Amino acid sequence: MAPAGRPGAKKGILERLESGEVVIGDGSFLITLEKRGYVKAGLWTPEAVIEHPDAGSNVMQTFTFSASEDNMESKWEDVNAAACDLAREVAGKGDALVAGGICQTSIYKYQKDEARIKKLFRQQLEVFAWKNVDFLIAEYFEHVEEAVWAVEVLKESDRPVAVTMCIGPEGDMHDITPGECAVRLVKAGASIVGVNCRFGPDTSLKTMELMKEGLEWAGLKAHLMVQPLGFHAPDCGKEGFVDLPEYPFGLESRVATRWDIQKYAREAYNLGVRYIGGCCGFEPYHIRAIAEELAPERGFLPPASEKHGSWGSGLDMHTKPWIRARARREYWENLLPASGRPFCPSLSKPDF
Repeated sequence: MAPAGRPGAKKGILERLESGEVVIGDGSFLITLEKRGYVKAGLWTPEAVIEHPDAGSNVMQTFTFSASEDNMESKWEDVNAAACDLAREVAGKGDALVAGGICQTSIYKYQKDEARIKKLFRQQLEVFAWKNVDFLIAEYFEHVEEAVWAVEVLKESDRPVAVTMCIGPEGDMHDITPGECAVRLVKAGASIVGVNCRFGPDTSLKTMELMKEGLEWAGLKAHLMVQPLGFHAPDCGKEGFVDLPEYPFGLESRVATRWDIQKYAREAYNLGVRYIGGCCGFEPYHIRAIAEELAPERGFLPPASEKHGSWGSGLDMHTKPWIRARARREYWENLLPASGRPFCPSLSKPDF
């Protein structure tokens, strides 16, 4: 299958999903930009979009994580506006959509002031409406109550709303199950529900299965969305990889291979998820792996595949016969990669 150009006329997010189209989300912003010197670990606020606009030029979901007034004071409006402009610049080169993104606030855990928190969400929404984003994403919520408030605010616009929680199979921080979380979010008005961040691909898919079951049991319908870590973290606790001793500066040994991500993409598709992407730890080659795995369903390969042989096929030209022997799917699917660290454990003990 040859790489294709930009297929079809631009359609909205719900039109794409309702037709059965696979929507491939983007990858990591914060972890990736921190490694490149554009973001400081901690609150992870996205000053990069105004301090170094080239750092975010390949973003189609606005880089507005933690970009609310409670985190950024006077900078919040400039950051949100600049992030929208950067996302639109890139999206305008093809048929990509721009999604305006909000996330959980820093104040919910300490004071559950619904009016104040909704005001923070509404401020960002006003910028997204002014910049005419295509749809809206409320992401990275630990508590379903706050996520519901976010959806209620975003529904004040005429744009489709997606919402993802950063939870695992145990549910949110108040022990609300994934299935019940999904039900509450759909009842609040979300058209797309799922999970993002905090957990690796395998765990995130288990959570998605529980969300799907909850919606089916309640007789509700919604499109499903998953954007997990690009790291393996089966040993993390209820709060995810943030509790691992390697977070955030020693996670490299946990990075998923491109073949891990192809497996994840296939399993997500088989589960019925049609909005499939990644979060912290995902690099461009991971997103390409999703697109390559689902090329038969999508009908085309991504342009990046011009520089990548499927399942190592480019190795068949290597001068070494044992490396040429690796130019096949079976080899990479069955590989158990070593870490190269003989005195390191395979799993860690969470700090919390």
